[in-house]
Amino acid sequence: MQLVSFRAGKRFAFVLCVLVLILSSAATAWAADAEESTQIELNHGDNAWMLTASALVLFMTAPGLALFYSGLVRKKNVLGVMMQCIFLMGLMTVVWALWGYSFAFGGSGDSEEFFGKWIGTTEYVVMNNVKITMDDDGNQVLPMEDSIPRLTHMVFQGMFFIITPALICGAFAERMKFSTMTVFLILWGTLVYCPLCHWVWDTGILFHGSKVAIAGGALDFAGGTVVHISSGVSALICALLIGRRLGFGTEDMRPHNLTYTAMGAAMLWVGWFGFNAGSAVAADGLAANAFVVTHFAAAAGTVAWAGIEWLTRGKPSILGAASGAVAGLVCITPASGSVQPMPAILLGLAAGVVCYFACSTLKAKLGYDDSLDAFGVHGVGGTLGALLTGIFASSAVTGNATAEGLYYNPTAGGQLMIGQITAVLITWVFAGVVTFILLKVLDLTMGLRVSQEEEIVGLDLSQHGEEGYIFS
Repeated sequence: MQLVSFRAGKRFAFVLCVLVLILSSAATAWAADAEESTQIELNHGDNAWMLTASALVLFMTAPGLALFYSGLVRKKNVLGVMMQCIFLMGLMTVVWALWGYSFAFGGSGDSEEFFGKWIGTTEYVVMNNVKITMDDDGNQVLPMEDSIPRLTHMVFQGMFFIITPALICGAFAERMKFSTMTVFLILWGTLVYCPLCHWVWDTGILFHGSKVAIAGGALDFAGGTVVHISSGVSALICALLIGRRLGFGTEDMRPHNLTYTAMGAAMLWVGWFGFNAGSAVAADGLAANAFVVTHFAAAAGTVAWAGIEWLTRGKPSILGAASGAVAGLVCITPASGSVQPMPAILLGLAAGVVCYFACSTLKAKLGYDDSLDAFGVHGVGGTLGALLTGIFASSAVTGNATAEGLYYNPTAGGQLMIGQITAVLITWVFAGVVTFILLKVLDLTMGLRVSQEEEIVGLDLSQHGEEGYIFS
């Protein structure tokens, strides 16, 4: 088994090196034809905030998500989950630098060409037109993205590219091969995340107000569709195709360390300020509003989920409070650039209630094994948030009279709601279908699941040769 893993690792390293060499050699030709970047004055305050926000979003993956997820699994798999999060911090960063950023943000979604309308161009491949260069006169050229360096924009968006596939890991925790996970998430990031990101955030077919937008487009400030619905729906497909864990429904599979989970949830809460408020791409009033509504929704989600447990079970739990906080954060994400503080509390309350029943009643009735409720929280919570954005979006926040929800303007809100529903449906179908195809191909070629013996031993030992706890 170790020999097979070593050979797989060598093949993966070889393929990655070949890709780097090919793209690097091609970058010289692309750079020669690239347009010179228009020099816009750097706003030091905006840049400082965006670099800080980038660090906060990275903090969400590890230690935040790593602790949150690892506490929820059995102790024989604690390192396996942490390894997935930390390894993806490295792997997805490399993919983002080589081609991911370009496929997500290269060109403009307004373009009628295939590359530009449906997926980004090669404009930024291997950091071409992103990195600092020198002109013919020996002057430093810093490519800009609005008031910040394109380097800053690239690294901020790259943190989203890291955490989104990491969220999916919660669905197949404790049973997927590490090698298959690696290939799957490289392909998923390239074929699912990058196109969605281009459609929603690069004036593409789901960008509100874009000339090529379907049904007028949708408001998604920080990733309700791009991050949460895409990862949540893909997580559900993973759970269905890979099957239940051995002993599911008969063995004790309770979380082994809720202390980790509680700390991870608190770290996610803090990091989410960078996630949502950073999406303003400036240190301005919109960032302040996003910061406040993010906090309010998380607080309301915490109270709602724990409150339901209190009423139905007689005792509120730390797991419920932590899950409710994350549900509130997920729900407010698409709406954080468009809703006022008081509606944000309503979104958080709704998320706590709806996601609670999705993770308990719905999952129990359908019988799928979404190990760490990636679908119940992110898929359901992201969908709820995208739809509620169509109700509570305020032109006072968006600064756009056409970007106003049903609560304030039934006419404009009706059109916006059509756009929100359309974006949700497209994201559900696109993420679900592509994920299904990728997993089917990988199952036929590599196999999705570890052997029964390896699953019984635990992924810590079978996949990584390590143990999280020396003493039982």
